[in-house]
Amino acid sequence: MSPDGMWSIGELAEHAGVSVKTVRFYSDRGLLPEAARSAGGHRRYGPEALDRLRLIRSLRTLDLPVPDVGRVLDQEDALEDVIAGQLRALGSQLAALRWREAALRLLRDCTAQERAERLRLVGAVTAPPSTEALARFWRRWLPPRLPARLVSSILEQTVPQPPEDPDPAQVLAFARLHAFVSRPCVGNDRGQPAAHRPDEGYRPVVLYDGLAEAYALAAPALRAGRPPDVGDALDCFVAAYARSRGARDTPAFRHRLGGVLAADPRIDRYWQLVAELAGPAYPTPGAAHDWLLAALDGDIAGSAA
Repeated sequence: MSPDGMWSIGELAEHAGVSVKTVRFYSDRGLLPEAARSAGGHRRYGPEALDRLRLIRSLRTLDLPVPDVGRVLDQEDALEDVIAGQLRALGSQLAALRWREAALRLLRDCTAQERAERLRLVGAVTAPPSTEALARFWRRWLPPRLPARLVSSILEQTVPQPPEDPDPAQVLAFARLHAFVSRPCVGNDRGQPAAHRPDEGYRPVVLYDGLAEAYALAAPALRAGRPPDVGDALDCFVAAYARSRGARDTPAFRHRLGGVLAADPRIDRYWQLVAELAGPAYPTPGAAHDWLLAALDGDIAGSAA
């Protein structure tokens, strides 16, 4: 250090164990301000520059971008936010790598005849995968003008989140699910259930609020593997349809409802793939609907007998 307590750019670089080019790079970007200039116009740095340069190098070792390093240097409370942002970004990168690894294993461990189709399916899905196509599918499927809070609740139940550490079978299930929801509709036919058709006189908001409650009541029986049966879940299920039509829950209504639901278009393939993706511990709304419909059929048959 010179008598005036200043370092040249070379001296600072030597003490910090970096190249002059590195010091100049950080100086030019405002991360390492110079304290003065010599008579010959050369940069001069104060003793505090060494600690600042060491901090910059530590932050850059963590792969923090230069703008984030500047934030940390200029704002005392910025480090926590920067670290949180980097952890989120790293988590996304790791998820993408795990997904790609499972996809590659899927392609490696299949026959030559399967490989072309699987490559097409997997190639249509980003890594990590997005669920936006699934959400669009349900927005098309659901009746129009549902309240935002109800749509959000339905999407939360019907759109599965891809696993963070998938196995090849889950990659294939999600890829097939993505292909299923991405198929174009034919004309104006969306395959809508009768409950979505305004000419039937339904009130879909009442219906879907009630169905959510019925599915939740049926979930413990599904998890326990109990067979479909009458009870609170079935009563809630039928009541949802009855209230949505301004009708009463009577044996005659149950008989008519069983016929209507049996004739409605179904998306069993969607729920089958969701089950493959999420595992047996996740009772899907589709499984709950099938369980309740079977319970309704059993109840109708018992009443007829």
